[in-house]
Amino acid sequence: MSIVKSMKFLSQLVDIVYPPRCHMCSQFLPADEDLPSSHHLCRNCLAALTPITHPICTVCGLPFHTSKGQDHLCENCLRTRPWYDLARSPFLYSGPLMEAIQRLKYNSETQLTPCLGALFSSSAIELIPNPRDFLTIPVPLHRRRLRERGFNQSLLLAKALSSYLGTQLDYLCLIRKRHTRAQTGLGKEERRKNVKDAFSVIYPHIIEGRKIILVDDVFTTGYTLNECARTLKKSGATAVICLTLARTLFD
Repeated sequence: MSIVKSMKFLSQLVDIVYPPRCHMCSQFLPADEDLPSSHHLCRNCLAALTPITHPICTVCGLPFHTSKGQDHLCENCLRTRPWYDLARSPFLYSGPLMEAIQRLKYNSETQLTPCLGALFSSSAIELIPNPRDFLTIPVPLHRRRLRERGFNQSLLLAKALSSYLGTQLDYLCLIRKRHTRAQTGLGKEERRKNVKDAFSVIYPHIIEGRKIILVDDVFTTGYTLNECARTLKKSGATAVICLTLARTLFD
């Protein structure tokens, strides 16, 4: 028996002894389900995802309430242009995806990373032309928050995305120098003040002249991403594209 056939047999045997489950709802995945194995999602959970559709803001990616018309700038981006060049998210922060992201962040269910990373990466490939020209950087946690949580969920997503796109990954040069309150539960103005001057670049030579993919899990008001983008641009980045797995309609 060839090595390939042996590996296939072992994989089938494992599936019989330990049938695969959907990573979001934990239901068993039928063997005849024609789904991407990397997603580990059942049809119901895939159907419950809410893709963001056009028209959207040409800069921040905010979806408009109408399904008709062309992409255009939203009021916020018209009034104050963000430091980042583009922000995009493939899905709305709702339903089983919202629950999965919260389980990853707050329950340390890092086994969700392959599933969420695959969803994220397969959508992002359409948004980034010539991805190998970019440097991928996650939004950093303060060292105190990192000790408490044990991992940075944005780094986990950035690793999956970087591997899929074939970009360089750096998670050391951009740091969160000030311990900030969690943004959850804060109003818009409180969120803006909370992250003001919270970030720093400690290795500017890595950033200078580079195009950056800045990765986070959820886009809410965009203040954290904008402050990171401002810091990166001040350190010489030529472009910053923000990619998040999901976004809210908090505008």
